[in-house]
Amino acid sequence: MQPSRVPAIPRSNPENACQPSPSFWWSKTTQPVILVVEDNPIIRMGALRFVVDAGFAALEANNADEAIRILETRSEIHLVFTDVGMPGTMDGIKLAHCIRRRWPPVKLIVASGKAIAHESPLPAGARFFPKPYSETTIVEAMIAMLSHADQRPPD
Repeated sequence: MQPSRVPAIPRSNPENACQPSPSFWWSKTTQPVILVVEDNPIIRMGALRFVVDAGFAALEANNADEAIRILETRSEIHLVFTDVGMPGTMDGIKLAHCIRRRWPPVKLIVASGKAIAHESPLPAGARFFPKPYSETTIVEAMIAMLSHADQRPPD
């Protein structure tokens, strides 16, 4: 199965990008959908490969702005796996907080080659992994987090 590439979507207003959305809850699917947000194409391709190999459906974004546009149009996303350092209007930590406000049911995994997570707290329920990470560890975390997909993350 190949990762899905979302066609270009009109840009959101960055000032409104993280405003809370009406509450929603995704419908149960047999194949959870993971959005991989990574600006480095080689790392993104590797992450997409292990996500698909683990049996998940995969979408990709090369920055937080693109991730927000995808989330605005695709309600079936269960988990976002994001890097911290990316170009655009927000980094991965700000993206994680934005996702928690607008799409509370979406699970969050944040990765970075820097010790940024200690300086900037992650939203409740998010998991942090330092780079280089073990693909197996990330997949195990995804499985564990998604096995509790029927529970909202803590506030």
